[in-house]
Amino acid sequence: MGSVNPAAFLATALIFVALLAGFLPVLWLGFEQGISGFDPYLWRVLRFTLVQAGLSTLISLAIGIPLARSLARRKFPGRPMVLRLLALPQALPAIVVIIGIIEVYGTRGWLGGAFDIYGLQGILLAHVLFNFPFAARLALAEFERVPPESWKLAAQLDFSAGDIWRLIEWPQLRASLPGMALLIFLLCASSFAIVLILGGGPRATTLEVAIFQALRSDFDPARAAALALLQLMLCAGLAVLGQRWGGLTLNAPTLRRTSARYDGHGLGSRLADALTVSLGLVILLPPLLALGVSGAMNINVTAGLARAAVTSIGLGLTTSVVALLVVWPLAARAARSARWRRVSSMAVLAGWIIPPAVLATGWFIVLSRHADVTGLAPILVIAMNGLMALPFVFQVLSPAVAQAAARHDPLCAGLGITGLNRLRLIDLPALRKPVGLALIMGFVVSLGDLTAISLFGTQGLVTLPSFIHRQMGSYRIDEAVGSALLLGCLVLALMRLAEHWSAAHDRA
Repeated sequence: MGSVNPAAFLATALIFVALLAGFLPVLWLGFEQGISGFDPYLWRVLRFTLVQAGLSTLISLAIGIPLARSLARRKFPGRPMVLRLLALPQALPAIVVIIGIIEVYGTRGWLGGAFDIYGLQGILLAHVLFNFPFAARLALAEFERVPPESWKLAAQLDFSAGDIWRLIEWPQLRASLPGMALLIFLLCASSFAIVLILGGGPRATTLEVAIFQALRSDFDPARAAALALLQLMLCAGLAVLGQRWGGLTLNAPTLRRTSARYDGHGLGSRLADALTVSLGLVILLPPLLALGVSGAMNINVTAGLARAAVTSIGLGLTTSVVALLVVWPLAARAARSARWRRVSSMAVLAGWIIPPAVLATGWFIVLSRHADVTGLAPILVIAMNGLMALPFVFQVLSPAVAQAAARHDPLCAGLGITGLNRLRLIDLPALRKPVGLALIMGFVVSLGDLTAISLFGTQGLVTLPSFIHRQMGSYRIDEAVGSALLLGCLVLALMRLAEHWSAAHDRA
């Protein structure tokens, strides 16, 4: 068990070669040509990136934490459905939710253009819609970790709502709040699809979108390198800060009500909780309802849509297999070595610390000098989506591999079962369901991607998200709504399959 695992070294090497191939050319070109490019435009883009991410984070927490507190102390018939609704924005592709926002708040939407959604207002609305449910789920998980004895003692001492917040809830939340805020800030700062579609031009552009424009529209690698350096320093700095506060969690924990509470029975508390939950639903539901209603009336299955769906499925399946092949040896080695556990965790998260636009810039600089980038587009899309899927696949597979290793290693060592024989006879049968779940998670990440396909896609390489974006760009909004509904239903069906598969594995 302590022997060297060549597969784990190869998987780690592949990840870091891909990251260095993206990072080093940006660093080199940035210092050689890009430093002079740090002009007022770049600082304006950086300032807007920080302002919109900061405001989005504050608003998301201001809505999400009170909502989590109301859900933590209130039990009502629709509560499980509210929790499921809070998980929807994170499960759906960004472009699907954006279409719903346009259908409600756009000039031709349900509210008839109540305000201009293109610019800072639209970006904030979309980011808050995505992230306040995420903040609520994370905060609710913290509230539910409070020991049952604390609630019993609070009831015996007749604590007021203020006392409970000051002495129980806030101390529980305080330790995780900085990491939670940094994670939401990082998600907003590196957001691509939302700013690309709702940004409204150069005045509302973030670093990620500015890099895309420098590469695809202006063909200015030096400007892209300067922007990429700023983006890299921002994301790496946030990641370092996040590690100081316990690390950044990429997925919300499963929500289960673990202990009874005895507070919040007064009329004022009940009204406040009802208003808080209602506010959350008023923000969350209209775009989802608009997408369902308008999309159902505008589904138009054309040859272009079918080709985009086939392309998305092909790229998604390939991406999930590649991510699984990389993660499996890392998870196997991590299960048997504490040192490799740290190395594996760092390796699978590195693709999130170095933003996709930075990687794309570096790969573009290297490949454009030696090969036709358009001919390599499918490989580049799969590689980037594979890096983005690694954390999700690892989080699904790693615990199952560790459990299987603890259960089967002594028997396999005693019987001399190793290598392919062990894989065929022991590991694959034992890990069949976790492997299936990991493949589904990698597939879902790739299926909703707009970043990689926008950076590397060609006229002939079109996925469902890029097809929807093109429909919007040619003002075929009704068709885009129908296509977005189909994409959303496909993703939700896969997530439902993953949930069912996970539940079956838990029962097994």
